Amino acid sequence: MDERLEAEGEVAVARLAIDSGELAHAAKHLGNALTADPRCPDAYEALAELVAAAGGHAAALELFPADEAYIGSVACVAQLHAAAGQWEPALSALAAVIGADPVRPWAQVAWLADPGLPERVSPDAVTRAVAGLTRNLPDPLPPQLLDGVRPFYALVRATVAANPGHSLLHALASTLARRFGDTSDAIAWAEHAQRLEPGHAPAVVLGSALRASGRPDEALAVWEAEIARDPSDLDLYVDVAELYGQTGRPSEGLAWLDRALATEPDHPKAAPASLALRHAVDGGTKHLLALSDHLRAHPDHGYAAHLLSGLCDDEPWLGHVHHALEASVNVLHQMLANPESARDHGMELLGSALEAPSTRLALRMGFPRSEIDYQGVPSPDPRVPQYPVDTVLWRFDGLDAHPAVDPPSPEAAELVRQVAALGWPDPGSAYDHAVRLSGLSAEDLLAVCVHPPLPREDEQGAYLLGRQPELWVRAVQTFACLGLAHHRADEPWQESRRRALLLDLLFGPEDWTNEAAGFALLTTAWADPASREDIGARLVDRMMAVGKAWQERDATILASLCHLVLACPWLHEKFLDLAGTMLKAATEFHAESPPDDAERRADITAALEARRSAAEPTDTAQDPKPRSLLHRLFGRTR
Repeated sequence: MDERLEAEGEVAVARLAIDSGELAHAAKHLGNALTADPRCPDAYEALAELVAAAGGHAAALELFPADEAYIGSVACVAQLHAAAGQWEPALSALAAVIGADPVRPWAQVAWLADPGLPERVSPDAVTRAVAGLTRNLPDPLPPQLLDGVRPFYALVRATVAANPGHSLLHALASTLARRFGDTSDAIAWAEHAQRLEPGHAPAVVLGSALRASGRPDEALAVWEAEIARDPSDLDLYVDVAELYGQTGRPSEGLAWLDRALATEPDHPKAAPASLALRHAVDGGTKHLLALSDHLRAHPDHGYAAHLLSGLCDDEPWLGHVHHALEASVNVLHQMLANPESARDHGMELLGSALEAPSTRLALRMGFPRSEIDYQGVPSPDPRVPQYPVDTVLWRFDGLDAHPAVDPPSPEAAELVRQVAALGWPDPGSAYDHAVRLSGLSAEDLLAVCVHPPLPREDEQGAYLLGRQPELWVRAVQTFACLGLAHHRADEPWQESRRRALLLDLLFGPEDWTNEAAGFALLTTAWADPASREDIGARLVDRMMAVGKAWQERDATILASLCHLVLACPWLHEKFLDLAGTMLKAATEFHAESPPDDAERRADITAALEARRSAAEPTDTAQDPKPRSLLHRLFGRTR
C-alpha cells in the first residue's frame, strides 16, 4: 500500500508538470513512480499522456536519456517502445530491468502478456533479450524470483513453439528453462538446437542442461567431445573439472585444469578452480590461503572470490565467529527461549567454576538485571595472563569481573555497531570490511570490547538480542579487534602498536577477547605474508598454554584457538596435527554430559537456594519486579 501511495504521488506531480509543459520534469517523476510500484496503472496512463504532450513516442523517448538511466526510467523506455510497436528495444529494455531486480513484478505488463506478441516479435529479438536476461540471473532461480521472471519466460516458450527452426533461440531458451528447473524442456531444446546447427554453443548448453537434470556422466561426455572438436574454450575445461569434483572425482578434474593452465597460466577461472579442487583432495587450509593470495594478486578475478567464499562458508573463523561454549551461555539460551521469560526479569546464576568474563556481557545483554556468581576458581587460574601485559580490559574483584576501561565514545560505539557482522565471505574480506574502523582511537576500540553496544535495530538484531546475544558480543569484539589490526597501519609490523595491542589481548586472562584478537592477527597474516611466521608462532603459543590448562580444567576457548592455528597452513605440520588432535578432544568433551551431572545440579541448586533464602527479605523489599530464577547452572571439571 505504501508503494502504491508513493507511486500515485509521483504520478500526480508528473501530471502537474505535463500540464505546465515541463515534460523532462514529468518524465523523472514517472520513472520514480514505476520505481516505487512497477504495477501502478496511473503511471502507465500518465506515460500515454506524456507521449501526447511530447508529440509522439520518439519525442517522449528523448525525455529519458540513456546517460541518466535508472531502473524506473528504463521501465518507462520499455513501455514507450512497446506502445510504438518497437518490440526489439522494448524487450531489451525490459530484460535489463528484470535482470537488475528480478524480485519485483516488472514483467507484469499488458503488452508482454498479449497472446499475439510471439507472432509479431522477431525470434532474433527474443533471443537477444534472453541472452541479456540470463547473464544476470542466478542458476537455478531461487523461489522468490520465479514469479518476477515467469511472464517473460512464458513469452520465450511461446516464441520457441512458433519458431521450430531457430537454433540459437532454442539454445538460449534452454538456459532460461534450466533456471526454472524445467530440465526436460532444457534438454529437449538444447538437443534440438544441436540437431539444427551442431556447434559449440548448443553443446555447452546441452551439457549444462544434462548436469542440472542429474545426469553428470552424459554432460561430461558431451563437453569432452566438444573440447576434442574445439579445444579453444578454456572455460569449458573448468566446467568439466568442477563437475568431476562435484561427483567425487576431483583428481580427474585436476587433469583438465592442468591442461587449461598449460595454455593460459593466469586464466581467471582455471587457476582458482585448480586450488579449490586441490582443497577437495588435500583438505586443510593451505589451498584456501593460496586462493586468498590469488585474489589479492588478482582482485578482478571474481570467480576466485566466489569459490573462496563457498569454501569458507560455515567454517568457524574462516566464515563466521566461533560459537561460545560456556555453560552459562547454554543456560542463557534456555531462559531466552522460555516464553514466560521477559528481558526485564531478574536472573540469578551460580556456577561451579569461574568462566570467561565476557559471558557477563552476554548475560546482561539478554537480561540486564541478571546476576552471576561462581563457587570457586579452577586451577590453573584463568584470570592470570599468560605473559605480563600492558593492556588490561578486565579488573577482577575476587570472583567478580568488571570492565577496566571507561565506555567508548557514543560515535565510536555506533560505528562499531554498524560495522560488526557475524559472518564474512573469507578472512580477507573481514579484514577489509573493518577498515572503516581504522579512524577510531585504540582506546575506543578497546573500550567497545567490554562495553558492547546493543545489536542493530533490524530483524537480525532483534533475533540476536532475544535469542543469542553472545553471538553479537563476540561479533562486536571481533570487529573491534579487526579495527585494532588497522591501527597505525603505516608502522612496520614488528614494532607496531597494533601488534602490541593485539598480543596483549591474545595473552591476557582467558576470555572471548583472546579469540577475537587471535582472529584479527590471523586476518593480518592472511593479508600480509611477511607477518605470517610471527603471528603463527604467537597463536601456537597461546593454544599450547590453554591446552596445557585444559589438561587440568575446562578451557572453553581452546577449540576456537585450535581453529585459528589450523588456519595457519604455513606452520610446521606437527603444530597443525596437534591443533587437530586437541580440537577433536575438546569438541568431544563439550559434546558429552559430565558423569556427575545430576549430583552437580543438586549441589549447585542447594547452594543457590541457601543464598536466596538468606537474602530474600532484603531482595523482596528492593526488587518488586518478577524474577526468573535459574537453579541449573553447573560447571565442568577435568
